Amino acid sequence: MITKCLFPAAGYGTRFLPATKAMPKEMLPILTKPLIQYGVEEAYDAGCCIMATITGRGKRAITDHFDKSYELEHQIQDTSKENLLKEIRDLIKNCTFTYTRQNEMKGLGDAIYKGKSLVGDQEPFAVILADDLCVNPDGDGVLTQMVKLYNKYKCSIVAIMEVPKDQVHKYGVIAGKEIEDGIFMINDMVEKPDNDKAPTNLAIIGRYILTPEIFEIIKQTKPGKNGEIQITDALLTQAKNGMVLGYKFKGKRFDCGSVEGYVEATNYFYNMHK
Repeated sequence: MITKCLFPAAGYGTRFLPATKAMPKEMLPILTKPLIQYGVEEAYDAGCCIMATITGRGKRAITDHFDKSYELEHQIQDTSKENLLKEIRDLIKNCTFTYTRQNEMKGLGDAIYKGKSLVGDQEPFAVILADDLCVNPDGDGVLTQMVKLYNKYKCSIVAIMEVPKDQVHKYGVIAGKEIEDGIFMINDMVEKPDNDKAPTNLAIIGRYILTPEIFEIIKQTKPGKNGEIQITDALLTQAKNGMVLGYKFKGKRFDCGSVEGYVEATNYFYNMHK
């Protein structure tokens, strides 16, 4: 089983300034829950019980959120408000939360490498980017779908979706052979290609399952796009030496790293709540 999930959460969230000047973007709420709690709930539903977070300066609100608040809980004890904490209390009770810092912003590959001390290098682990909010009201969550796929193929997997051709420059993009419906054996990956140079319009979104050898590959990976250590470059190396799959997940994804996607997600969940 995959029991560990890594949450890279060290970015500055500059697209939401000034809101993110003092508040982590991962703590931006969709209705009454912060983005990162949605991600932790998805990981927990998929069988993960160890939540490892890569944080940075100014991110203490994340660690405080996944901890008891004795004064608050005392104040609302035996009131109608107490039930509002049930979901977060269940997560705190059933999961272990660990943290380390990424001191410099060197890319997603570097952030994942920093997680080695938290998830170890002996077993596969999941990665969730909290500002990619995914829902599947008709079935399993995205990470649960990917865990089931991992149990069959035992290799690294990235979640993918089709995006408009004029949007591919915002994503890592894959190309490969479709071996089952919606499942691609990857033979090429490019980080944020020019629109006219992208091999396909199949874009990687913030859900991964990675096998432990990825750490040694990242260690040998040179800086790529924007001078950062790109996880796409490391995964392409892994794909050439073994197998990496791209999976067209079932469900809906909101880019909550953008204001437009954040508003779309808020409206979606509000309408569901109604």
